[in-house]
Amino acid sequence: MALQLGEIAPDFTVESTEGTVSFHEWLGDSWAVLFSHPADYTPVCTTELGAFAKRKSEFDKRGAKLIGVSVDPLDSHIDWAKDIETTQGTALNYPLLADDDQVVAELYGMIHPKADPKVTVRTVFIIDPSKKIRLMLTYPPSTGRNVDEILRVIDSLQLTDTHKVATPVDWQNGEDVIIVPSLSDEEAKVRFPEGWDEKTPYLRVVRQPK
Repeated sequence: MALQLGEIAPDFTVESTEGTVSFHEWLGDSWAVLFSHPADYTPVCTTELGAFAKRKSEFDKRGAKLIGVSVDPLDSHIDWAKDIETTQGTALNYPLLADDDQVVAELYGMIHPKADPKVTVRTVFIIDPSKKIRLMLTYPPSTGRNVDEILRVIDSLQLTDTHKVATPVDWQNGEDVIIVPSLSDEEAKVRFPEGWDEKTPYLRVVRQPK
């Protein structure tokens, strides 16, 4: 069966460009962004790996580790990394898993035969410190991932895990949020003493909590 949100992310031990990775041990108490690639030397993925490397510090600030996966062997990854540094202007600074036995691809449902039986799909998983899967995004081969969106989701998840709020459409960190419907007005007054803008009884807009 396919993985679902809230499930524990499957553990694995696989070689990478930064040595052997035992995933749950490597994750520790951090968040993680695990993102897959169909093969080495693919043009869209080359731009993505470079973009994540350039913005790694932004993930670090959020306590989120980056880890990529491709179904080619380690020596291929090492050579590909040279192209990434040359063309994207930055070197890899996070592990790239060498999943040539497709261990991770099978565990995480990255093989979609109806899309292409020869390659894995390009999926992003956001995993929280309790090892639970919080987001899954699957992209077609022709469309590069949006790093800003992945950061935005991490901001939202970390905020909403701490406070009784949800984030509305196109929300960006620092903008107004929504009080969750499960919180009564009486409880909301305690949490949000400055009040809120009640659009409807179920849509209560409030300043983002600090």
